[in-house]
Amino acid sequence: MSTYQWFVFFLIVQLIHGLGTWKLYEKAGRKSWEAFIPVYNSIILMKIINRPTWWTFLLFIPVINLMMFPIVWVETLRSFGRRSTLDTILGVVTFGFYIYYINYTQYVQYISERNLKPASTAADTLSSLLFAIIVATFVHTYFIQPFVIPTSSLEKSLLVGDFLFVSKYNYGARTPMTAVAAPMVHDTLPLIKVKSYLFDDNNPTSWKNKLQLPYFRFPGYEKIKNNDIVVFNWPQDTLFHMYKPSDRRYSKPIDKKTNYVKRCVGIPGDSLQIKDGIVFINGKELILPERAKPQFNYLIENKTPIDSTFLVDYEITEYSRIFKIKKDIWDNNVVRTHLDRLSKENKVAFSEIARDSTAVLLTGGATDDVLNELNIDLSMYDLSVTLTFEKAEKMKSDSRVKVIKRFIKNGPEDGIFPDHKDGKPSVTNNWSCDNFGPIYIPQQGKTVAINRQSLPFYKNIISEFEGNTLKVVGNDIYINDKKATTYTFKQNYYWMMGDNRHNSLDARYYGYTPEDHIVGKPVFLWMSWDSNGKGIMNKIRWERLFTTVSGEGQPQSYFKYFLGILALYFVGEYFWKKRKKASNV
Repeated sequence: MSTYQWFVFFLIVQLIHGLGTWKLYEKAGRKSWEAFIPVYNSIILMKIINRPTWWTFLLFIPVINLMMFPIVWVETLRSFGRRSTLDTILGVVTFGFYIYYINYTQYVQYISERNLKPASTAADTLSSLLFAIIVATFVHTYFIQPFVIPTSSLEKSLLVGDFLFVSKYNYGARTPMTAVAAPMVHDTLPLIKVKSYLFDDNNPTSWKNKLQLPYFRFPGYEKIKNNDIVVFNWPQDTLFHMYKPSDRRYSKPIDKKTNYVKRCVGIPGDSLQIKDGIVFINGKELILPERAKPQFNYLIENKTPIDSTFLVDYEITEYSRIFKIKKDIWDNNVVRTHLDRLSKENKVAFSEIARDSTAVLLTGGATDDVLNELNIDLSMYDLSVTLTFEKAEKMKSDSRVKVIKRFIKNGPEDGIFPDHKDGKPSVTNNWSCDNFGPIYIPQQGKTVAINRQSLPFYKNIISEFEGNTLKVVGNDIYINDKKATTYTFKQNYYWMMGDNRHNSLDARYYGYTPEDHIVGKPVFLWMSWDSNGKGIMNKIRWERLFTTVSGEGQPQSYFKYFLGILALYFVGEYFWKKRKKASNV
């Protein structure tokens, strides 16, 4: 719904509240009209039910208010003597309309000095748990949210298994857009694996989808800068899946789209270009901070057979074996036919990477059984590895390495932004993930020319992210049924990329990230878990505990300081209890 529609809805809710409670307000010694005045009626209601005035604030916070409404309904009933279990159940299951029945048909008396203490230990525990959830939801939504890194797209800057605290207030907390959702979970309820929110993914015009709140963000104390690591909602969720294109639309609320974490390399107003894998902003190379560790794919030809110690020495976690096939064998149609069959059976993936005139290369996915079928020497193979520049330079002096060469993709590469037509990948330019652009990063309020050549870059912005109708008739472009030659952007956009440049599904494939998709800024890494470590002590990356994500220089762990503070707390608590015990004697 639009802001105006929500305002009308808000007034209707206030009217419903007034009609259902005005007699109860009178019985509590208030004026009947006080039940109808928006916001003021909630402040008065808090006085009637003997609850603090700040509860009113909670009634207007999306998601949190869903938990507060039942509490207020029950508290209202109990303030007028309806304390039975049946009254409580009816108050909740009727969404508060049971109060109408009490208001108009029942004789009740107001209890001004009622006992607010829970009737039982179970009720006390439930009340404490509920308010703990409310407080946690408030913090989770507007201040700090925990995240875990699930993929290697930011290796080695952030590692798989890093647990982060993400600040919502650095860039300004975004209020929830999905009005009806479970607290403190994202898009799926754990265990039962069903949606955690009320929304119709298949029908954008459904009444459920009309409950979506307008986008609003509180002011932050900093703006997103080049090189910031940012958590955001994946824009591609509303279009089609990158690897499984289809004509079926799959819609999700903005704040329930998949959470991604990438480095923002381009901000609104920038001109961005990628040359041989290096990012240039406004014609100048983007210099990454010292702690950033971009990785690229390298092809390594070895002098001797490679074993696991080689991988450990260079901390290689992502690699593919590359096996040579003699050219005379490769040219044998029987072998090619055999490989084609294995490929169709998903037993091997191969590509011809000619390095000299005597061999071609077989790469990826081949099991030892498959390689034995092809009479390939399993002990001798080259590698395709992911390395930082520093590791690659170090490897050049390794006696086991004959040749190391950075792999650079030259165009055209299928699926590179903006190469999509009607949900299906296509190639419309000569770009690749390593050689791309230049492109303009849209800025709010700026105007660009719109024609058949520029439209692919801004099509999703116009129709998906900014809610216009878009139609192309011949060479003419119509926006909201009006012929257009220019377009003015309604919000800012960003260009997000992973540091693991050849293993990252990022802006090079899906395009711009709108400002209303920004979630927050990772600020603190409190835990890091290496699932490949041997033994519990080696699974914890101790040097990464309690480190900051951003900042100058290399990351520094504050874990020892945390342990010191924790020790002081327990020592202080011991002496405080000892002193209190002595004073009571």
